[in-house]
Amino acid sequence: MTAPDATGRPTPRPASRPALPPSAGPGLEARLERLADEIGGRVSAAVAYGEPVTAEGVTVIPVAEVSVGFGVGVGSGPGAGAGGGEGMGGGGALTRPRGFIEIKDGAATYRPLRRPWLDVALPLAALLAGAAAPSLARRLARRRRG
Repeated sequence: MTAPDATGRPTPRPASRPALPPSAGPGLEARLERLADEIGGRVSAAVAYGEPVTAEGVTVIPVAEVSVGFGVGVGSGPGAGAGGGEGMGGGGALTRPRGFIEIKDGAATYRPLRRPWLDVALPLAALLAGAAAPSLARRLARRRRG
């Protein structure tokens, strides 16, 4: 976490990177940095917030959720070669549409996209609950009398 300073408030510690094991082999850190730069370059605000579209005095800005994953593995063994170890890394990004921002008459409004299954599942659940309620009420009344 952080260490408190003289005022009693925590102060941030400098970020540190975990050290790669000696078996990682030469150049793995440089390859990982290059991979992270490539992934970071592809995931930007333009991915989460698409290009604005204007028509009939209304501006619409699409909004998406962006998830990024990254992993690395280092190992050693018979196929490790002269460097003593080999490492591999990988990563990727996933975007999901979440809604849009509508700008109309100087006012901005966020409008989330509904999930299609909710449009079917919620009314269906309400219908089933309404159909089952009288039967359940009769059964409970019989138990109390019985």
